[in-house]
Amino acid sequence: MKKTGFLLLCVLTIAVMFSLTAHADMGPKPSVVIDFNGLDGKTYYATLLASEKTTGPYTALNANKGNAHYVEGDEDYEIFLKFAEYHDAEGYSFLQFFKDCTKTHQFSWTYYPPQVFKILLYFPKTDHFIVSDDRYERYAFDSYFTVQISDTSLSAAKSYDYTNETLSLIVRILLTIAVELAIALLFGFQERKQFRFIILVNVITQIALNLALNIINYCAGELAFVVSYVLLEVGVFIAEAILYTWYLKKRNSKEIPGWKPGVYALVANAASFALGLGLVYWIPGIF
Repeated sequence: MKKTGFLLLCVLTIAVMFSLTAHADMGPKPSVVIDFNGLDGKTYYATLLASEKTTGPYTALNANKGNAHYVEGDEDYEIFLKFAEYHDAEGYSFLQFFKDCTKTHQFSWTYYPPQVFKILLYFPKTDHFIVSDDRYERYAFDSYFTVQISDTSLSAAKSYDYTNETLSLIVRILLTIAVELAIALLFGFQERKQFRFIILVNVITQIALNLALNIINYCAGELAFVVSYVLLEVGVFIAEAILYTWYLKKRNSKEIPGWKPGVYALVANAASFALGLGLVYWIPGIF
């Protein structure tokens, strides 16, 4: 009986681990997005040369080209051959992923991009390459770069929109605090000391919550953000419920029911959580 139970436990453990692995692989992956300036009117293709030989499903060509992702007759097969024949002086590899950036002037690698890379452009009309002078590295879950082009070289700079992120963070914090204070008034917490304490607690918890979410979204992406949002919001509710129950009851001129501070914390945090989801839906760039 014990052996059977142990075997069942092992099977369940393996099944859960497999399920978690599968779901994790279905989640968002890191990305590299590059905008090109100075190439209007030119036909060109872009790729990233990687320091590694493989990343996710992308691999460098082996000696006999048996793992080629393109075959004769495929669209852009000739472009593929050009990239495949390119030899980097520092040994960086072409992983068989490239894009025509002629119209968009943007290159995006959204599924297992290399961690360290060079940027390589090919111009079919003149049959020449331009490779970046330096190597670059992903610096965030979604890493953005802007490239400046000269006749023989290119250089890239990080272009993550930190200003917009900061403004969005401030707006979210202010809106959330305003909602929770309005609910405090509805619950009858109007005395000056009570209101000041609620403001203090909300300022601390909402700044901490939103900063944590911004960092998680920046470093780990949307899936981690969503999971963390739920867990952190629960943590904030518990902390606020304890603090409000401890302070508001003894600082009220009239006796209040013991359940009231905790219910206020629950309603206020549910409202702020709903507000956060609404902001994501109505203004996707707010997070």
